[in-house]
Amino acid sequence: MRTAVGTRRGSLGWLVVPALLFFTAFGIVPLVGVLALSFTTWDGIGAIMPAGLANWSSVLTDPGLPHALWVTFLVMTLSWLVQTPLSILIGVFVAGGQRYRAVLAVLYFLPLLLSSAAIAIAYKALLDPNFGLGAGLGLPFLVQNWLGEPALALGVVVFVVSWQFVPFHSLIYQGGVRQIPVSLYEAARIDGAGRVRQFFSITLPQLKYTIITSSTLMVVGSLTFFDLIFVLTAGGPSDATRVLALDMYLRGFRGNLMGPASVIAVILVLVGLALALALRRLGGTDPNASQLEGA
Repeated sequence: MRTAVGTRRGSLGWLVVPALLFFTAFGIVPLVGVLALSFTTWDGIGAIMPAGLANWSSVLTDPGLPHALWVTFLVMTLSWLVQTPLSILIGVFVAGGQRYRAVLAVLYFLPLLLSSAAIAIAYKALLDPNFGLGAGLGLPFLVQNWLGEPALALGVVVFVVSWQFVPFHSLIYQGGVRQIPVSLYEAARIDGAGRVRQFFSITLPQLKYTIITSSTLMVVGSLTFFDLIFVLTAGGPSDATRVLALDMYLRGFRGNLMGPASVIAVILVLVGLALALALRRLGGTDPNASQLEGA
């Protein structure tokens, strides 16, 4: 019996080979290439010349790097604080059995179907102080220089990012809520617990691992925000929204400095890996831990 099981497992081992090849070709090889490029001087066209640690030294001593890191973590934190509670509430709401909630679930999911560049162009037009939504409707509180003031521009970026990605995380929480045993809610109702008490005593604890998964995707994904910010603010005003990914693009494709841009790319990978591992530790180390442990 053991021999048969071992033979069956061995015969199925080749199924991972295509995935391993794709991961190596499109994940490991580019990463190694970027790491090697960070020790060279290249303008994107001419010959690649070795530069040693010059790129790393110039980037790590650049005063713009701490600022870009700060803006990146600020956007990451604020967007997480906005997206997580909204996603949980919407996910819990659309997980209900009412028929009309299926229609609302589709409507909530629509922003995710749009490209980030299209969303940025639309919001840039809507927020225009002269020809935007506020001026058209005659609403003075909307007629502001939203993209010209540093604090307002950062708030707009966080809002637009949240508007786009809340539907995706709501879908994750919707699936998590539907995995919670109905018997827990039935027992809570028998004990006299209301909806609010059930939410905080049953739903949230049961969504522990779902929250960690969603937060990991949210935090690591926020490191790659580029197209939306590039079209919406181009990093301004006064570098108020210049995140690391945008800084990498500006150095590499505007300044033709592929070496320093590769250094920032490696930094992004390391930061993303560290954050993903830190969030994974919050979920525990037991891969067989069930969702019921959140109770």
